[in-house]
Amino acid sequence: MIGIDETRQFVPLGIAVLTVSDTRTLDDDKSGQTLADRIEAAGHVLKARAIVTDDRGKIAAQVTKWTLDAEIDVVITTGGTGFTGRDVTPEALEPLFEKRMDGFSEVFHRISYDKIGTSTIQSRATGGVFNATFVFVLPGSPGACKDAWDGILKAQLDYRHMPCNFVEIMPRLDEHLKRTKS
Repeated sequence: MIGIDETRQFVPLGIAVLTVSDTRTLDDDKSGQTLADRIEAAGHVLKARAIVTDDRGKIAAQVTKWTLDAEIDVVITTGGTGFTGRDVTPEALEPLFEKRMDGFSEVFHRISYDKIGTSTIQSRATGGVFNATFVFVLPGSPGACKDAWDGILKAQLDYRHMPCNFVEIMPRLDEHLKRTKS
């Protein structure tokens, strides 16, 4: 079966949204608001929301802080995935990933290609696991945020989604840290 298994109970996740921008405020952050609205409409809990400038250290520090918070299961960033000199979100976060999620980028680009054609190559959307927390790095446009949430994250962050989803593996994300040496 592919889709929602109604015999399973929905499990709300704690999700944080970080907008990376030198010019946005919470009042005019359309991409962050798009994600916040979709997170809450899906039944999850928006645990935190912030804006940081295009600075590797600030981006890494905020995401690290959230990944260490037991109430935050997922961090989604928006902005800073292009090719200009100021776009540094992947550089800030990919070195922190314990495991990269190449499939996220591939599926994101497939969905994006259907909407904007070859312009999708101008995004370096990525994802990974850091401190037993899923981290997704999205472009800064509301359309890209909608595409990523509606086309990938909404299903994968829903425990009822079959044949598999991220929620059911969350308890095992840090098992490598729990292993004892023999």
